[in-house]
Amino acid sequence: MQKKTEIACKAAIEAGRIILSLQGKTSARDKGASYNLVTAADMSAEEKILSCLKESFPETYILSEETFSSQSTGADKLWIIDPLDGTNNFAHSIPQFSVSIAYAEKGEVLAGVVYDPSRDELFTAEKGAGAFLNGKPVRVSSRGSLKESMLSTGFYYERGEMMEKTLGAIYRLFKADIQGIRRMGSAALDLCWTACGRFDGYFEYMLSPWDFAAGALIIKEAGGAFCDRDGLQKGLNGRGVICSNGIIHDELVRLVRYEDYRVPQFKQVSA
Repeated sequence: MQKKTEIACKAAIEAGRIILSLQGKTSARDKGASYNLVTAADMSAEEKILSCLKESFPETYILSEETFSSQSTGADKLWIIDPLDGTNNFAHSIPQFSVSIAYAEKGEVLAGVVYDPSRDELFTAEKGAGAFLNGKPVRVSSRGSLKESMLSTGFYYERGEMMEKTLGAIYRLFKADIQGIRRMGSAALDLCWTACGRFDGYFEYMLSPWDFAAGALIIKEAGGAFCDRDGLQKGLNGRGVICSNGIIHDELVRLVRYEDYRVPQFKQVSA
């Protein structure tokens, strides 16, 4: 895994430099669904990553957000790539976006790299070897209750039931007296920030493997807990994410598990 991690780090850093060089210089367009944007930075970063990986590992399959797809997340050898996680932030010049690269074999992620070019922070992990930030070990927080916890969340692009359920979960969390909640806009960084103790937990109801593959390994190697939106262990086939420092995990899952709650009826507030 060491060589794969080294090449993935190189690819992520080079892609990050390209992204920064294009900040404020590219236009965005809708990708499939409204609110889901893609820019020239996404495509240029992906091209750089694919070039680096194919040069060193031509025999592997690729699952990438923008242009390449593998037939299965269970491929014998698979790179899972998000060249620019947080495109909407990038398009609005908000410095909260990342490059995410994971390597998996038969559905099991064995190495993960997430690079934040704005802060020059490189998160890495290999299965069984711990998690690191710029080469230094990281661990999840030790906060023992939701009342002490700072959490993070995210919203999918649709504006219907899933959005309403997310708002309902936030409502329940505030009723449970959490310390605070943030919506930062890069799932890969939300996972890594939980891994290094900046957040105590994070949930989002709809993510793709390229959004969470690397970050999931990083948080698990940092001592945290990770499951899908229903509290199940489905690996790369999961829909959505609930993760935490492990201590608050059961309580967090109980409050935000996707299928357990109807959409709450909020009172109308007149202007």
